[in-house]
Amino acid sequence: RRGGRIEFRLPAEPCMADADRRRVERILRNLLVNAVEHGEGNDVIVTVAADPEPYPVVAVELSSFQLHWSSTVRPLAAAILNVAGHHLDWHGDIESYAADKGKIFADGTIAICNGDDARSSALAAAAASPARVVTFRLGEPGPGEIGVTGDALVDRAFGDGVRLAGVADVRPAAPHNVADALAAAALARAYGAPAAAVQGGLAAFEPEPHRISLVAQVGGVDYVDDSKASNPHAAAASLAAFPSVIWVAGGLFKGADEDLDALVRAVAPRLRAVLLLGADRDRFRQAVTRHAADIPVIEAAGTDTGVMDLVVGEAARLARPGDTVLLAPAAQSFDMFRDYPARGAAFAAAVARLAAAR
Repeated sequence: RRGGRIEFRLPAEPCMADADRRRVERILRNLLVNAVEHGEGNDVIVTVAADPEPYPVVAVELSSFQLHWSSTVRPLAAAILNVAGHHLDWHGDIESYAADKGKIFADGTIAICNGDDARSSALAAAAASPARVVTFRLGEPGPGEIGVTGDALVDRAFGDGVRLAGVADVRPAAPHNVADALAAAALARAYGAPAAAVQGGLAAFEPEPHRISLVAQVGGVDYVDDSKASNPHAAAASLAAFPSVIWVAGGLFKGADEDLDALVRAVAPRLRAVLLLGADRDRFRQAVTRHAADIPVIEAAGTDTGVMDLVVGEAARLARPGDTVLLAPAAQSFDMFRDYPARGAAFAAAVARLAAAR
């Protein structure tokens, strides 16, 4: 779809596996269909790993689409980071979406939930027969929780106030990334990983591109690429990391107007200006008008990729030293770009041209 390729990467030597051929076929077919349908046009790479020794533990990320069709997933431990209004065009409503995500908390699973997200916590509380419930939060952890004490990530679920790592060990530095680190730490500790392994994992972690990545500083203004923030919930987390923002938003929006309203209400105090691009930019403009009418809004008409130079140029004109120009679109990229990495790359290239012209 949209020019994406399916590539298989196989071991150099034949390998034997004791497996049900029909089950392998069903799993592969379901995974491929899900990847093609929801992979934002990216190439799908299927890697067959062969190892004479079985892995003692495997960490996987499962989408709500995969969980919808699953009835046999029984993880040792599972975490739900948050529940927001994503993919409602497929699931139908937020309740159905949440119910599908909640299937990850199977019988006997250590259910790890986000104490700062009401729906995540509710799904853990509603789990039928979890081994136990563990909560992570950005604040001080209570008994049975993992959280933040001062400048440290602290475990009171699998240890008695054990220091796991420093907040400074989390990169990129942003509250939602700290929350992700706490969830990952809880999963690792559920398996029995020592505290030193958690800190070592965070130190070795290399952030993927287009995820709240600093592109450049030009004239005392930071230009940050968070093209991966393709829905209101992700954009809200990104915007919360900066105090004074020139927000670059818009694209192909599949959510509800109420989600945009909630996003703009939450971040309005941080906004100095809003630059809109993409097919659904008018929906964003209307939300800003309703909830932040005093904020300047500039719309970049057209859907050709060269519009990004106009957007970055206008951002540079509006920004003051200390501001952050943040690409956090809260929408998908397909109206203008092949995928979100292409959108982020276009933003970075436009910033590079701006810097070269100064």
